[in-house]
This record gives sequence, C-alpha cells and structure tokens, in this order.
Amino acid sequence: MFTLAKRQQLGNYIITFQIKEGDYAETYRVKDAGGKNRFLKLINCAKLHRTQFDADGNILEVQIAKSLNHPNVVKYHDNGEVVLDGRKFAYIVFDYISGETVSQYVAREGCLSVYDAKTIVIGILNGVKFLHALQDPVIHNELTIQNVMLDMSKGTNVPRIIDFGYARYLSQGSSAFNKKGLNPFYSAPEVLNGVFSVKSDIFSVGAILYNLIFGIPPYFVDLSECKDDLTAQRVKIEAQQELPLHIPDENKFELDEQVTNIMRKALATDIAERFESADEFIRALNGEIKVVRIDNQKKIKSGESSTKKVPHSVPKGKGFSAIAGMDELKEQLRVEVIDALNSPEEYARYGLTIPNGMLLYGPPGCGKTFFAKHFAEEVGFNFMLIKPSSLKSRFVNATQENIAQMFKDAEENAPTIIFIDEMNELVPNRDSDVHEMARSAVNEMLAQMDRTGERGVFIIGATNYPDMIDPAILRAGRLDKKYYIGTPDFKARSLMFELYLKSRPYDFGLDYEKLAQLTENYVSADLEMIVNDASRIALRQKSRITMAILEDVISKTKPSLTKSELDKYLKIKATMVGEQIQQSRRRIGF
Repeated sequence: MFTLAKRQQLGNYIITFQIKEGDYAETYRVKDAGGKNRFLKLINCAKLHRTQFDADGNILEVQIAKSLNHPNVVKYHDNGEVVLDGRKFAYIVFDYISGETVSQYVAREGCLSVYDAKTIVIGILNGVKFLHALQDPVIHNELTIQNVMLDMSKGTNVPRIIDFGYARYLSQGSSAFNKKGLNPFYSAPEVLNGVFSVKSDIFSVGAILYNLIFGIPPYFVDLSECKDDLTAQRVKIEAQQELPLHIPDENKFELDEQVTNIMRKALATDIAERFESADEFIRALNGEIKVVRIDNQKKIKSGESSTKKVPHSVPKGKGFSAIAGMDELKEQLRVEVIDALNSPEEYARYGLTIPNGMLLYGPPGCGKTFFAKHFAEEVGFNFMLIKPSSLKSRFVNATQENIAQMFKDAEENAPTIIFIDEMNELVPNRDSDVHEMARSAVNEMLAQMDRTGERGVFIIGATNYPDMIDPAILRAGRLDKKYYIGTPDFKARSLMFELYLKSRPYDFGLDYEKLAQLTENYVSADLEMIVNDASRIALRQKSRITMAILEDVISKTKPSLTKSELDKYLKIKATMVGEQIQQSRRRIGF
C-alpha cells in the first residue's frame, strides 16, 4: 500500500504516478512547482537499518545523493523531511530520467550484441569511476540491471546509475553492513560475507555484462528454497563460485577471447584477480589493454565464522503485512502466541505458561514455510530453518546428537524460533512400522521440547501429513497450538496476484478480483506459477503482461489439488480441531 495518493502534495511536489514500493522506501513520479517531472524517493525513517545512517545520525543515502553530478549517474535535485500519519519520512528528489531500466530493456530486446552490451557497460563504468573518485569515495553496493536506467531523452541510450539505498562511503569500513535485500547474483562474494570495497562494484558490473550477453546472471543457481535465508543463499552460491565461470557457446554469441577473458577477470571470486579500477575495466573493453585468461576460481574467505552447527539469522522484513489474506489466523496468532512470547513476565504473573510451539499443517503449496518466516519477522526472534535431512543420520545416536545440538544452538542464541519443515519425516508415529533409530529421534525431541518456551525457544513444525507425526509431539505442553494453512481465500488470491505482479511489466487495469474468481481452490504455489508462465509468454511477445495472457494461462493450468484431495485435508482439519478442543477441556476428577 503506497503512502502517498495521486495528486497529493508533498512540499513543492505533486504526486503524479506511483512507481514501486520497497522494504523501507517508495518511489514516485512527481511534478515540481514549475511543472517539470521529477523522481521522488520517500523513505520511512523507522524502517531504516542502523547502518543506513552516518556518524552524525543523517540518512546516508541523502548525504550521498547530494554529491551526485555525472552524466551516467542520476542527478540530485532536492531533499526534505515530512511527518505523515504521525510517522517521520525523509524524501530525496532526483531529476527525471526519460527511459527505462536496463532490466526492462533486456526483457523487451532479449540478449544483446557484444557491441551493445559493451556500450552500456562502459557508460555504467564511467558512473562508477566518478563515484570511486569522489573526495570520500562511494561504493554503490547494489549495481544490477534493475538499478541502471537508460536515458532516451537525447535519442541514444545513456546508462544512468540509480538507487543508492545500499551505498556507503569507503571510509566507513565493513562493520555491521546490512546485506538484507541485496541481489546475490550481482553481489561479490566478499559483500555476501560482510565486506565491501571498490572491487565489489567491479564484480557487479561484470555480472551486468554477463547478463546482457547471455540473458542470465553469472553463477546462477536456484534459490527458491532459501530466498529469505542469507546464510543458505551464500552457501549455495559459493558452491557454484568454486567452479570455473561457465561461458556458453562462444560462436553462438559471437564472442572473442578478449571479451570472455574480461568477464572472467571482472567476475573472479579472488579479489586480487579482478580489475584494479573502473578505468582499467573500461580500457580493457576498449581494447587498450590485453586481458589474459583466468581459470582458477579462488574462494573468498568470510570474515564471519562458519563454524555454527546450525545456521540462524535475525529476520528483518514486513512480518504479517507481507502475507496476503489470512487475517483471522494472523489475529489468532497475535492473541494466542505473539503476545505471550513478547510479554513472558506478564504471562507468568498471571500463572500462564509460555507456549512451546505450534504446528502448521495443510495441503502442499499453501505457504506454510512462507508463513513461518514472516511469523518470525513479526515476533523479531532469531530464526533457524531445519530440514529433517540435515539432522537425520545413518549412524547410531548421531540423529539424537544433532537434535540436541540444534536445541543447544537455539538456546545460546535465544530468543529463537526453530522451524522444522516436513516434521513427520523427523518424528514419525512410533506405533507405525519405523526403524528403532526413528523412535530414538522422537524420544530425543520429546526430551528437548520440555519447557522450551521458558528457555526462549519456540518451535514451529510444518507438515502436509499431521496424522503421521507421533501423537506425543502434538500433545499440550509440546506443540501447544495447531493451525490449518489451507488454500487461499478470495481476498488472499486477489492480493497474491497483485503481489506477484507488482515488480513485473504488467498492463494497467488488471482485474485482480476476476483473477481470484477464476482460481478458486488453487494453492499459493499455483498462483505464482501462473504469473511466472504469463511472464514468460509476455517476454516472448515483447509485451506487457495482459489480462488476456493471464486468463489464457489460467484456463490451461489445473489446480495442484483435486477436490477429493482437498476434502481429505478438510477431514484431517476436522479431526485435529476436535482433538485440540478435547485437549483444552478441563479434567474432571483425578
């Protein structure tokens, strides 16, 4: 939801167009007092990370913006502060750029010729050269195809660097650098590990060059399973970076040895192997210096410790506001769980126990993991994402030891949420035909789960098959609460379509309510797949995502779950609710 409305006045500016919404800021097209178009970035001060302020308490992005004056960098125009609905905002006004992002250009044109790619990259490097040459050098830290616009006002595509939300002065050092929200495919390995330098921007520009020519970022790997887990992202990408940089068919893309060697050098994971400066990178692209081939990809060692047995992180995000619909469930959780976790002393004063955990159950693809992560954001606890495969072992007693270590790590970093996905795999029903080691794992879990709430540890289990979990795990005092995550309702589906489409080139006037009507009984994953398929069609057609494309994709996409499967889950829900009511009743007698 945008803070400012169309035609609303903010200082000397009139809002004319809403562009995008980020984690802490919103961007608008505005008109100034003279009727000229400008870009305005509205920053919610309360949502800024502490590293986004300078030593004097000024917003770092505002201070950096004031120094921007180069043909290949967005130009600063004005800034100010305002209070809206009792909240403090800062705003920065930039000159309007008549054009589109490089991302939009590539989506329309496809892979670029080597000549066109080099032309755009040289323009970007000239902007980077300016930033690095300032009296107090600026490191952009987020150079991507989304953060470079092509200015078409003079008939040619002039690259201009935008969005300095992650930029820092080189003199600030690397301590407490905020990495949340960075695109990991454009970020140098040292940046993902909390370190940045001039050569970090060099790597990012190399990634842009690679993407322009081949259509995908370098060192690409599927991160869908760990999109919100920075540690897991880093592990997967670093594993890819240990391999030599993949160069597709050189003949197909009309590459020469110089260009491929330039990409290898710019994208070297060993900082020492990269170009020393933007100027050296430019000279290489212009053929002024010859670049030799680099094959050995040396791993960048993190300044952070990698010895933690179980990765954990403190999630920062929108919490429940990022979840479409589910209003009743969110309110129920606030009353039954979140208040207790955030006010344990108050609960103890009234003789009430802190909940130990909860179970999220329901059909696959309905967003149980997604919900759990945003729950962690809402509460503000450390978050540990656990897959049964990371704990289970074929060696005697090893699984129990891994479980014990998990709880130890959680307690040491308390308050902590442990999220165990596919929980039925870790703690199956001991009455069923399971191996003795599985029974031992259940016993260890039961022992560790005793009074975890009082130790600052809260457990969230997720499963598609709650009936396959050992009943002792689900009894009161262990996983105290059980919540059904089913197919999204009408409101949620409408909001999901809006959410999935907002960062893509879609046609104006999409009927989200009609899309919701057409997708009854579709799970969250189905809706995301529909939008992805529609996006691919629009890309091939070099058009925006239209209502007609979406409707056509829906007509050809069956829901993941049949009616009989949904009915089965509703029966499971009825059983679980009945058991929960029975457990909540007071005992009569002894």
